[in-house]
Amino acid sequence: MAKTHLIGLLLGVEEDWPAAFEALLSRSNLAVQLGGETHTFSTERVTIEPFNLRAVPRYSLVIDRLGWWYELPREWLKKVALMDRVHLLNNPFTFQAMEKHAAYCAMIRLGLRVPETWMVPHKKPPDNPRFPITAQRYLRWFDLAEVARNVGMPLYMKPFDGGAWVGVSRIEDVDTLHRAYDESQERLMHLQAAVEGYDVFARSLGIGAETVVLHFHPERPMHERYSVDHDFLSADVNEEVLNIIRTVNAFFRWEMNSCETLVRDGVVYPIDYANATPDLALTSLHYYFPWAIRALLKWVVYCCVTRRRPTVDLDTQRYFAVGDRDDLTYAEKLREYRKLADAQLEVDRYREFCAEHLAHVDEVTVAWVESEDFDRILVDTVRGTFPEHEHEQFIAHFRGLLQLWARDQGAAAPTYP
Repeated sequence: MAKTHLIGLLLGVEEDWPAAFEALLSRSNLAVQLGGETHTFSTERVTIEPFNLRAVPRYSLVIDRLGWWYELPREWLKKVALMDRVHLLNNPFTFQAMEKHAAYCAMIRLGLRVPETWMVPHKKPPDNPRFPITAQRYLRWFDLAEVARNVGMPLYMKPFDGGAWVGVSRIEDVDTLHRAYDESQERLMHLQAAVEGYDVFARSLGIGAETVVLHFHPERPMHERYSVDHDFLSADVNEEVLNIIRTVNAFFRWEMNSCETLVRDGVVYPIDYANATPDLALTSLHYYFPWAIRALLKWVVYCCVTRRRPTVDLDTQRYFAVGDRDDLTYAEKLREYRKLADAQLEVDRYREFCAEHLAHVDEVTVAWVESEDFDRILVDTVRGTFPEHEHEQFIAHFRGLLQLWARDQGAAAPTYP
């Protein structure tokens, strides 16, 4: 019996990774035999239009890259999650409600070493006729500089629900503090203590049951922020970073997310981990781009074939029960969180599935990266990203990095848990 799974791609302006995903899926020529059925796969880019709440979608799974800022597709995602059992990689309810503020709160509740963080009222109040009377009665005057001193300077002022570093300011003195606050206007802001003198900035990318930890350099241009560096963390610190991102993703029911952590003197500080539309661009991930597309393909196929369904409901109490235990050290709590997370993400079952049904995809991915088909995606991406006088330079640059990845797969290539 044949079963064809239609995978919906809900996209904005991106073209590089969707084209790569479509190409790799086509090259992999998948026909997975399981449960008396032969599972095949196709993709479709989701269009945005009026929808009937009772309409039944044709998709088995949707990869969402648009709902974080566009309300209409976001509400469509909620509808298909509640009514139609379409699998979504990220829970649309926690994605909207559990912005950075709520994510900080939840992970502080679990005992993670989130830097000191305060929220301050809007600089420009809400445009609501009720506000003046409400403010007169209940809004307390506060000294912004005093709040900053409580947080500790230097600090960062950043939107409670932001992304892509928009609206983020480094604050080192009171004048800068007031200027940044004035500029924030209607945005609701956090003040968060800086982790000064950190040794490493690690950014981990989780896709389903797979994770890669990347050496990140935020001060560099976008195409240089990830360095090709496989052993930049000690084994213990690397494991802690993995435990943190798995915990975050499973807790919020996110299957595609990135997590930023700073490491200073062997201590890991998570600073930003609500990025459920993470960077997948070829020109920023470069060497790691094929891993991301391959991991995404494998996870999507696994979810479709095993009929994994979106888990709208959370199970926070199991995590909080661990966090409340006084007999466990911080490291022991992280290990317990990791067990819960790996069960939620079905890590063992996923690995067995890949070994049995998708073992050839690794070899196919290498051949694809070495192909003219992939090179066309690379060239088109560079031409659409950089000014014309830089095209030749960056085409050669990214070709070199991707060819290095392909060669590494035939040698002692790193594996990502």
